[in-house]
Amino acid sequence: MSQHTQTAPQPQTAGNLFANLAFNIVIPVLILSKLSTDDYLGPVWGLVAALAFPIGFGLWELKQSGKLNFFSIVGIISVLLTGGMSLLQLDPKYIAIKEAAVPGLIGLLILISGRTRFPLVKTILENMQLLNLVLLKEKLSSNGTEQQFEHTLDQATRIIAGSFFLSSVLNYLLAKWLLVSPPGTPAYNEELANMTALSYPVIAIPSTLIMMGAIWYVFSRIPKLTGQSLESFFHEQ
Repeated sequence: MSQHTQTAPQPQTAGNLFANLAFNIVIPVLILSKLSTDDYLGPVWGLVAALAFPIGFGLWELKQSGKLNFFSIVGIISVLLTGGMSLLQLDPKYIAIKEAAVPGLIGLLILISGRTRFPLVKTILENMQLLNLVLLKEKLSSNGTEQQFEHTLDQATRIIAGSFFLSSVLNYLLAKWLLVSPPGTPAYNEELANMTALSYPVIAIPSTLIMMGAIWYVFSRIPKLTGQSLESFFHEQ
């Protein structure tokens, strides 16, 4: 089902992370693998029940945040597409194409954002609210290194886009490898459970590490471009 959708790094509490894993990975996997036989919910209702948890959690997160989050919305749409294709019993190859298309499209949009006034990395830095960006801009301007910093942001944006393209390839390969049974069968639901379970260690963790590496790269360049320590740009607590 690949409920886990790679997102831009955001601060998360341990409780939020646990809930995310529980509702997006653990509970759906258990339902698909253990409760989708004819003795319990059956393959169709098992799939519907498994879908309800990540969709419900995604909607709850949107309500809690009080604002639209592009990545959360994409995650919900992705789950709905997977569920719809499975319930319509389409050939699993279409699931694999969808699994590749969603992160691939996001990666393309990230590259395009780098050519606008609102590149993704700058947006991430603003949302993280760790740095005093006004002070940073002043120091970059006084040092004449604003253009170099913009180039750094552009490179980081390309790295993050690359992480989504990597996710696209891994999603496709994982789906093609695991989804071999006809949809609407307990075997198919179990394969979907395996794909969902493996999506976290095989796809989400490597891609997230790459994204974190891109942010670290930006942070590492700030002292070199401003002549001041990174800590001096942190907001005072």
